Amino acid sequence: MQVSRRAFNYGLAATALSGRSLMAKAQQAAATPLLQLQQEFLNLRFGMFIHLNMATFEEREWGDAKASPKLFNPAHLDTDQWAQAARSANMGYGCLTTKHHDGFCLWPTATSSPSVKDSSFPHDIVRSYVDSFRRQGLKVCLYFSILDLRADIRAYQIDDRKIALIKAQLTELLTNYGEITALIIDGWSAAWSRIYYDQLPFRVVYDHVKSLQPNCLVADHNFGSYPVPLMYYTDIKEYEQHAGQAVPAGSRIPSQSGMTLQSDWFWKKSYPTQELKSAKQIVDEWLVPFNRQHCNLILNLAPNTDGRFDDNAVARLAEVGKLWQNTGAAPAIEKSIQITTPNLAYARPSFASSIADTSGPDLANDNDFRTSWTADDGKADGWVEIDLKQPARFNTVTVVTGHVEGKPGESSIGGYRVECQREGVWSTIAGSNVASVAEVHQFPPVEAEKIRVSVTGAEGQAPSLVEIGVYNEPS
Repeated sequence: MQVSRRAFNYGLAATALSGRSLMAKAQQAAATPLLQLQQEFLNLRFGMFIHLNMATFEEREWGDAKASPKLFNPAHLDTDQWAQAARSANMGYGCLTTKHHDGFCLWPTATSSPSVKDSSFPHDIVRSYVDSFRRQGLKVCLYFSILDLRADIRAYQIDDRKIALIKAQLTELLTNYGEITALIIDGWSAAWSRIYYDQLPFRVVYDHVKSLQPNCLVADHNFGSYPVPLMYYTDIKEYEQHAGQAVPAGSRIPSQSGMTLQSDWFWKKSYPTQELKSAKQIVDEWLVPFNRQHCNLILNLAPNTDGRFDDNAVARLAEVGKLWQNTGAAPAIEKSIQITTPNLAYARPSFASSIADTSGPDLANDNDFRTSWTADDGKADGWVEIDLKQPARFNTVTVVTGHVEGKPGESSIGGYRVECQREGVWSTIAGSNVASVAEVHQFPPVEAEKIRVSVTGAEGQAPSLVEIGVYNEPS
């Protein structure tokens, strides 16, 4: 059915008013504790990633930022088919690519970005998706790319105007479409995008999302930058399994691993006859093992240029549903401590008990988890001290240590002590006698000019420190 531009715009306005009214009522309720939200997300177990955007029509994985929006035309869009396919596989939720890296929006945004209203298919796809999935009793998540090549939101090109555009688009998504279980962010703090948190602070977007929907989880695809098991700049740890990111054995943090049913994320002409991952592999190799490790599987299906799933993909999901059932609650999360603010120790002057030619103490506060300070050969203990330059208030410290060669899960240290200096007086604020590669310590706020981490090597090991983090996290 063809919709007139006037009727389309009227519908958008009505949707916006209705959405804002519903959201205002939702915000009157108290926010659910984060640990409970994470547990409820894990209880969903299995989700559907849906990559539909300009790239669908270009045989590409990233849409061409110069391509005309008129190219976008899923003429026989069938989001009910998507939802029914997800239900047939016993999935619990879906996630749609509302905006990918080229910056085209699947909803009729009122911002300057090109969107469905400028395309050959002027219909609100986000609305159709959320309605279809909710009718099937499925939870709704949205994907949003921070990297936006059409709006020139890219490395070293971030300014207040572009941050305002991001916030305006997130406001539309989080006020017009009801309750969103999770917002999955991509293109931020990634080696290939290079938009790091010193250019666009995480907390700016995080607080904006929570102000609109306090119970919406924020999951940022930043795996390549930050180590497990700590939760840096995310509510849910994301693993892009399709890109070779593996869920660590025995992981106990709330996470999600993404894999594709077809060969890539976006639809290609070969997909209708392509050999797909088998139902047995999906269940036995991914779904069941991940669920034991506090991790959901989110399986990507790519709608074709008609806006429908190919028949072979639909059939494969039905086969998965015959092999797997959601049998109940996921393993309980014991705790979840996050880092959401800048590292106050980053690039501050540093000193150490020993400074080898290639292993200076600056490697322990460079925000690079691939480098480390190591004590001189033969030294069984040592320390690294960081000068914060002026009194700084903080309540959280992270200590990431080097590991024994060939044993990534085994720390090179046997214990450590964290001290801070205020007006010339040193006080102990944290420590550990248990060898662990990564630890986070929270305590009542302190104010100090310096921080020092003293370490003792594990038996036969030269102690090393990968990263010392100092943060003032909101209470």
